[in-house]
Amino acid sequence: MITTDLLIIGAGPTGLFAVFEAGLLKLKCHIIDALPQPGGQLAELYPKKPIFDIPGYPSVNAGDLIDNLMEQIKQFQPGFTLAETAMTLEKIDDEWFEVVTNKGTVHRAKAVAIAGGLGTFEPRKPPIENIALYEEKGVEYFVKDPEVFRDKKIVIAGGGDSALDWSIFLSDVAKEVTLVHRRNEFRGALDSVEKVQVLKDQGKINLITPAEVTGIKGDGHVESLIITKEGEEVEITADYFIPLFGLTPKLGAIADWGLEIEKNAIKVDNSLDYQTNREGIYAIGDVNIYPGKLKLILCGFHEATLMCQSVYKRLNPGKNYVLKYTTVSGVDGFDGSRKEAEKAVVKKID
Repeated sequence: MITTDLLIIGAGPTGLFAVFEAGLLKLKCHIIDALPQPGGQLAELYPKKPIFDIPGYPSVNAGDLIDNLMEQIKQFQPGFTLAETAMTLEKIDDEWFEVVTNKGTVHRAKAVAIAGGLGTFEPRKPPIENIALYEEKGVEYFVKDPEVFRDKKIVIAGGGDSALDWSIFLSDVAKEVTLVHRRNEFRGALDSVEKVQVLKDQGKINLITPAEVTGIKGDGHVESLIITKEGEEVEITADYFIPLFGLTPKLGAIADWGLEIEKNAIKVDNSLDYQTNREGIYAIGDVNIYPGKLKLILCGFHEATLMCQSVYKRLNPGKNYVLKYTTVSGVDGFDGSRKEAEKAVVKKID
């Protein structure tokens, strides 16, 4: 059995940053995640995709952001239960919660933070009769490693940011990139639409609209695709087909934990600490909902910070926490043993 102060369900960026904030407060953390490695969607779906709205980083690859977060929390030595899904959550006494995974691993914690992102998710698949036969045999729903597509002929389907961004990125990697969308108008950022148009004019992207991929051919691997445009079919050669129609999120077992659910997300009190309707259980990041909610990594970091403050006060009733600024004391100064920490600018939290 694993015991900890704070059990975090979800090892995405919000969950990882929560470890850092908890570590500053001397709270011991353990993380559960269904994926085999930390990083959540950033590591699993688009590790090479650049992110532009992280403060201090004009651009940072999703995978690099996760690597940096892991380096940041290494000093606090969190525990990890990976490739296991949290299935049950019960309050066993006045002090402890118990969470059991699908593999029977038992965890006990004094507080629980759900940072499960969108929960479990499945790609939205196009209605092509034989598509399942080619999954991982030329049909890929996520771009995990762009090098897989080097010097290959690829067809991307979709009209959102992912389809546009990957078409732009892979135009410098693949031998040939074809973007297919069922409308002439795209839903993605105007800047990305303009870049695709420029690359089309340069002959680096083939753009087919309004059209849909309606068939797949190949002997054990994708060899060609049937594209239907204005009622007429055309067959083009292809090594890979990447349909990017978004994800269907599901809360999974979390939906059965007695939490208040709204619009497939966990309702929380954002006026103070992002606690759910069950005392001692919090929800942070994309998995939660409240008035004005924005699903941004930056917002998840903010929520994690306030959540950890609440957990500290919950576990240390009647004890005033002294907020120390890392710009003055550094991280090591938070143990109170260094002279620099004694000179820290402080502010009491009631």
